Amino acid sequence: MRMRFKFLAAMAGAVFASGVCLGQTASFSSQSSADAFVDSSQPNSNFGAAGAMAVSASGLPQGEFQSVLLFDLSGAANSFNAQFGVGGWALQSVTLQLTASPHGNAIFNNVAAGQFNVSLMQNNSWVEGTGTGGKPTTDGISFNSLLSVYVNNAADQGLGTFSFAGTTSGQDSYGLTLSSGLVSDVTSGSDASLRLYAADSSVSYLFDSRTGGSSTADEPTLTMQVVAVPEPGSVALCVAALVVLGLLQAFRRGSRRND
Repeated sequence: MRMRFKFLAAMAGAVFASGVCLGQTASFSSQSSADAFVDSSQPNSNFGAAGAMAVSASGLPQGEFQSVLLFDLSGAANSFNAQFGVGGWALQSVTLQLTASPHGNAIFNNVAAGQFNVSLMQNNSWVEGTGTGGKPTTDGISFNSLLSVYVNNAADQGLGTFSFAGTTSGQDSYGLTLSSGLVSDVTSGSDASLRLYAADSSVSYLFDSRTGGSSTADEPTLTMQVVAVPEPGSVALCVAALVVLGLLQAFRRGSRRND
């Protein structure tokens, strides 16, 4: 009898060790494939090729700044599908990483602490453009076109309000709300556009764009973590393993009482 329980216990332990019951996890990081900031003081100009991005409150000396970032999520979906199968994983978290940048151009407001919002835009058709802080152009998204064409307040989804400490270097990570649209974009491997804009009257945040910084680690990065979803047969196996382990514990308690 003891040998039989030891065998069953070993089998149950193997099931848990294999990760079937514990839930395997995986992560995937993607850098922005397009990004740009827009400036209310130059409302028809594009700054898609600038080395920095900016979020500044309205009413500041150099005007209001907003930033948009586009992420291609097909690589994440393909990676997770390869590991767990289509429909075999669930999204646990999405984190946006930004690298703070020093004030380097007179067009920007001075860096200042405050809060900013992140929203998921439904319209991904905006164009990055080629304008820089020194030579703006009109071949991409601008302040006026962002607010009049691409922002849809009824359909865009808020992904959280976050605090910026007013630093000019170092990386910060922000855990985004898993809205229905964001979950759908990750699951389907679609493009996702994020809009960053002020949430108070003081914030002025500068951070590296995809063309700024000293390495790819400084680029805006979206990291997704998922957990495997057990198949129905695996769930049954987990239940059986739990029953076996429960019986083993009861057997051991009975054995101690009889000793």
